[in-house]
Amino acid sequence: METYVLENLDSFNLIHIFECGQCFRWNKNEDGSFTGVVKNTVINVIEQENKFVFTGVCKDGNFQEFIKEYFDLETDYSIYKEKLSKVDSYLKESIEFGNGIRILNQDLWECIISFIISANNNIPRIKKIIEKLSLNYGEKIEFNNKVYYTFPTPEKLSKATVEDLRGMGLGFRDKRIFNTTKMILEKQIDLDKIKNMETTDQMREELLKLDGVGPKVADCILLFSLKRMDVFPIDVWVRRVMNDLYIHNENEEKVNKKELLNLAEEKFLGLQGIAQQYLFYWKREMGA
Repeated sequence: METYVLENLDSFNLIHIFECGQCFRWNKNEDGSFTGVVKNTVINVIEQENKFVFTGVCKDGNFQEFIKEYFDLETDYSIYKEKLSKVDSYLKESIEFGNGIRILNQDLWECIISFIISANNNIPRIKKIIEKLSLNYGEKIEFNNKVYYTFPTPEKLSKATVEDLRGMGLGFRDKRIFNTTKMILEKQIDLDKIKNMETTDQMREELLKLDGVGPKVADCILLFSLKRMDVFPIDVWVRRVMNDLYIHNENEEKVNKKELLNLAEEKFLGLQGIAQQYLFYWKREMGA
């Protein structure tokens, strides 16, 4: 087991990070800490008097470097906040509400499968399905006298039949997960090439070739794994908050997606992705 302690972290709140809808393998413990499985590593993190204590079993190289990379600690979020706070009072308020949000650097393969599962689904159910996939096709890791399972590799997940996947509660997503796993394993879609593409549009075009990846899922992958801040994933909460604040259509379901994207591009100055996270978290938690 390894430990890494950081003091006075800026823009870092565990609840904001883990409960803003970007990840599915972190769970809150009774002591207020969170435990998550990331690649081949299990991490527990707790806040204690302005210190964040990370402990874990790391099989992915240097533990400290792994923490810095995954939690995006080299990025100064105050620059984002300062720029976006000037947009209007709504965005300023949403930033103050979710000031500790930080976009994680998630594994591209895991992010693709997780967000295909997320389509027309709720977070508890998404988490449950991902745990079943990991239990059946992942590798076992022991940490703090408990057993955890890594997210399955494409090779391991390819051993699941469509019927196996259906049995884990995937529903209509079973064939999509099966087909996408095969496409990635056979390099019909090369994830390393996607990572090295220059533009967001090139990346999106390639992701959309995967079965089960539509525009919203592609944008989530682009934001939460590939860190493309110029994307603006639109779900029911984002549509609602954008309509309530800026568009004022009596029927929010009639708000055109293109109108939302154009508005976000115009207002949020190339930082649509992080603006979306502040607005999404604020609107969902306020329940308005």
